[in-house]
Amino acid sequence: MTAAASARGVLLVLVSWTPDAPAGIERATAALAVGLARNGHRPVIATAAQQPEGPGLPGVTIAPLYLDGVRFPCDDGVLRRAVTYQDTPLTRQIRDLITEHRIDTVLFTDALWGLGRLRGDVPGHVRRALAAHVKPHALDAGPALARATRVIVPSTVVRDELAGWAPRNLRVVPNALMTDATVAVPPPSRREQLRRNGPVRVLARLGPEKGVLGLLEALSGWDRPIEVALAEAGFEESPGSQARLCGASVEAAARAASVHVRGALPWDEVLPWLAGAAAVIVPSHKETFGLVALEAMSVGTPVIAYRIGNLPALIGPTGHGEHLLVDRDQGPTGLLKATQTLLEDDILYAATTQTVYRRAAHFEPRRIADFFLEAVS
Repeated sequence: MTAAASARGVLLVLVSWTPDAPAGIERATAALAVGLARNGHRPVIATAAQQPEGPGLPGVTIAPLYLDGVRFPCDDGVLRRAVTYQDTPLTRQIRDLITEHRIDTVLFTDALWGLGRLRGDVPGHVRRALAAHVKPHALDAGPALARATRVIVPSTVVRDELAGWAPRNLRVVPNALMTDATVAVPPPSRREQLRRNGPVRVLARLGPEKGVLGLLEALSGWDRPIEVALAEAGFEESPGSQARLCGASVEAAARAASVHVRGALPWDEVLPWLAGAAAVIVPSHKETFGLVALEAMSVGTPVIAYRIGNLPALIGPTGHGEHLLVDRDQGPTGLLKATQTLLEDDILYAATTQTVYRRAAHFEPRRIADFFLEAVS
């Protein structure tokens, strides 16, 4: 069989997808698409969001979806009403894309935002997979789970959350890492410089579950530089909630002289920025995977986080991972104390940077793309 004959056409549907979006589902979707392209397949991302000009993802086609009455950012309620009302025309668009791009697998990347709840059918020869990055809302879960030939989850945490619905066709496929061969992992000498006087960094979208505001409010008396990058995603808890959280975060940061808050980072700046940190704090109260933690690990930067969600599985199995995890009831001060302890121990720090770097290599996009195709076949 020739390489062309074995190539697969995969349509990844996510209505809010844009390059540089500061959200894990968008970045994970892009990484999977890139991995598929590198393996010789034909990935297509279908999105209703306006796309910027400029080069896209190598080997990946971006296809427009038309969704009336929705402007991003929006909340679940606005999108759900629009999708419900436009179920038939959206299904027709998906079917047209299947024909145009010779698609054999459709991945609805979420029950709502990835249009997994659509009731319309795809052609019988096409596999219909659903990615549940988080437990779907009850209003979307029924049709999404019932129609999927495969349900893909990024971690055992989500698998266990779906246990009550007991989908028999569920597979665990971790999120892929957006690798960048041009990013240099700091050598040991540079790492030691960062340990002694480099900044501690935090990267998050503006969501209350990310825990950034609580961390900023706990920084009184902390004298090491803290740099925080906050960004607005295409979805939010309620209208204006991201703007309000941003304002509160900026106010809290202003009360600590060592803190600098900046806006969103383009995707090609994420890994270099994380590589230039002495350590990265992930103060999230909930993480079904932990993509920011993985990205930091991929450039050898230690990650301090709560012992919640998938983070223990991502960080803890490493030989030097347990000291990076903090019980949730210790709060932000516990995160800061663990960070300080790590940075004061040069031997432990050097061993940790090497271990987390090796751990992250397991999530290379071509490898995850193979896992995905095996899971949906």
